Amino acid sequence: MNERPVDVVGSRTRRIVAGLVGFLFVALAVAILVVSSESTFVVSLLAALAVGGLGIDALVSATRGKRSLLSRIGPLP
Repeated sequence: MNERPVDVVGSRTRRIVAGLVGFLFVALAVAILVVSSESTFVVSLLAALAVGGLGIDALVSATRGKRSLLSRIGPLP
């Protein structure tokens, strides 16, 4: 009866998954920049900044053990 409640935000598995999702988003931002053409570079740069920013936030949040912006906008369809 004296069990400690499980900290959902700081559990090791959740932090690893959040870090992997963050890394995926950063890689996606790099891929957006690599495949962009000269005519769509500005739009691609804005998209890469948005996706990369969310990925970096997820990586930082995983290392600090806090909820990221990505986890706060769900559940998505």
